[in-house]
This record gives sequence, structure tokens and C-alpha cells, in this order.
Amino acid sequence: MRGLIGEIVTRFEKKGLRIAGMKMMQLNDEILDEHYGHLIGKPFFPALKASMMRTPVVAMCLEGEDAIAVVRYITGYTNGRKADPGTIRGDYCMSNQQNIVHASDSPEAADAELKRFFRPEEVHDMGDLNMDRLYGVGETSY
Repeated sequence: MRGLIGEIVTRFEKKGLRIAGMKMMQLNDEILDEHYGHLIGKPFFPALKASMMRTPVVAMCLEGEDAIAVVRYITGYTNGRKADPGTIRGDYCMSNQQNIVHASDSPEAADAELKRFFRPEEVHDMGDLNMDRLYGVGETSY
């Protein structure tokens, strides 16, 4: 671990996203085969899998208006060498495979991934807490 958990969490919170669930966990073969099933046949998959199992990871459920798009923007391009400065990958990553953070790419993927990493009672309904400080009138679906 590189000691960047706080920095990464802070970036999401400073943007105005809210943490509805967060936990540290050790990934195993089963969960990684499911999560990265589309990559199993790729030559780099064994190394990726080994890397993901080397240390615990922090899983988070973030919420906010357009949260999926906002998270993907903050994380930056998958290949850290091509990611813009100011993004998480642009500032902390040099690899295409070891890219420091994962971000769901669609509501369907986010739903499946949340179910994979969290039990229902581990994701909390934050309600409209601080919504009036984050968004203008009529700007949210909350």
C-alpha cells in the first residue's frame, strides 16, 4: 500500500460526492474472477489478479448527482501515463494495469459491483444531508 487512501477519499469528498459505504477488504480468486471475468483470457490477467490480492483494497460506494460520470472524470484515463494531471491516475499512476483505482462505467455495472462488494446493510441511505450546500435548486433528483 502506498499510503494514498486518505488522499483519494478526500478528492471524492471535496468534489461533493458522499460516501454511502466504505470498507477495507482482501480480495480472493473467486471475487476477482467474477469482477474481471471479461479479462480472464488476457495475458496480463494473472499478474493483475496477483497484484489485486497482494494487499487489502478499499471498496467505496459514492453517491451524488451523476456520480458515475463524476467518479470516472476524477479518476482519469485508465492508462496512468495518459491520464490528465489533476486526476487520481494522472497524479499517482504510471501503469495501464496497476491503475490505483477502479470506477464503474455504467449504472448496471455499479449495481452489480456494489452487490459484489457490499452486503445491503453496509450501504447507507444518506438522504438529503447537505444537498442544499452541494447543488442548486432543482438540480438534483434527491
